[in-house]
Parts: sequence; C-alpha cells; structure tokens
Amino acid sequence: QVQLVESGGALVQAGDSLRLSCEASGTSIGTFSTIAVGWFRQAPGKEREFVASVTSTGSNPLYHSSVKGRFTISRDNAKKMIYLQMNSLKPEDTAVYYCAAALIFGVDPRRFDYWGRGTQVTVSS
Repeated sequence: QVQLVESGGALVQAGDSLRLSCEASGTSIGTFSTIAVGWFRQAPGKEREFVASVTSTGSNPLYHSSVKGRFTISRDNAKKMIYLQMNSLKPEDTAVYYCAAALIFGVDPRRFDYWGRGTQVTVSS
C-alpha cells in the first residue's frame, strides 16, 4: 500500500515560483520505481483536474495545456519523492494540489490508485 504525503503549498503572489514535494512510503524503492506518478489539482467548486504526470523512469512527462511551459514534474526514485516545480504562477493556479500514483501511466484520475491528502496553493493577484 503506497502512502503519499504532499508538502510545499503556500500563499504566493502572481509571478512567483513554488515547488511542491510528495513523499511516498509503505513501498520499497524497487516498487516505487515501477509506478507512474502525477499531480492533480482541485479548485473550489470545480472538479479535480490533471496537471502533470510522468512514467516510472521519469520520462515522457505530460502536462495540462494551462501549465505547459510553466510547471515541471520530476521524481527521485532513490528517495521515493515526486516534485512539481511551478513557475510564473497565476491566480487561476489556486487550488489544492494532490500527488497520485498509478500502475498505468496516463492523465485520467480514475487510473490513479493512490492519492495524497493534498496541499493548498493560493496565488494572489
């Protein structure tokens, strides 16, 4: 059973940068290195939406069009960590950000089997 815990959320101003982290536990390095991971977000009154995902090896990152060029997803399998570097933040990026893990790489949240509890990111204008 994979447990995920996010951190790094904060209140920032538009144009600022922020890096979110997600630590995996309850699994070995070997197992963690075989699963895909991703970031999703949910704003008040909206459905949870895909932000970014990456394969088990950290290759072929996928991004939502609204964050492409501003956000970067990465992972460190040896540390069982997932990161989301967010640059040029906008007020519309305000949401609770969740990291997730999946046996199958993709963008559909229904394919992700394990979820963290989320971390709040608020971007003021």
